[in-house]
Amino acid sequence: MSQMLTAGIRWTIHDVELFAENEGTRYEIVDGELFVTRAPHFKHQQTCGRIFQHLNIWSESTGLGEAVINPGVLFSESDNVIPDVVWATKETLALMLDEEGHLTGAPDLIVEVLSLDKSDERRDKEAKLKLYSSRGVKEYWIADWRSRKLEVYRREQSQLKLVETLFSSDNIISPLLPGFSCTVNQFFPV
Repeated sequence: MSQMLTAGIRWTIHDVELFAENEGTRYEIVDGELFVTRAPHFKHQQTCGRIFQHLNIWSESTGLGEAVINPGVLFSESDNVIPDVVWATKETLALMLDEEGHLTGAPDLIVEVLSLDKSDERRDKEAKLKLYSSRGVKEYWIADWRSRKLEVYRREQSQLKLVETLFSSDNIISPLLPGFSCTVNQFFPV
């Protein structure tokens, strides 16, 4: 869908519900702006799976929360996103999970994996960063499988701020995930 055709329109979840079901197409709304993406690159999906796998194994061993791939997060009618991976404490899930299985508020950690398209990168590094910051996400990771790096944003003074950029041989740890540790390289396919 062309940005020219949608300029000036403020989209809501009700508009997206009217679209025909298109296999492999993802519709997200950030501050009323519609983002349409196709099925991601194979290595993008592998990266999502690997990050999920590490978070899930740690979660199962600690019992502190749950990791999920591609959940719907409905912040409001005009802020409806599908992050690549999220992690939330059991307490957060109890408060935020609705009957349709969507999160209705901020998970503790959101991970986005960059796609090949530059407009997708702008969405993840600008629009979604702003959204997640304003909605109370505690930590946000942006993974780039091409350059094998991970940008880590943490909540500081009520805002998500870039606190570190990690490369292949660096270890990722987080105050949200006590005892969690792995090298960034483990997140990326060979």
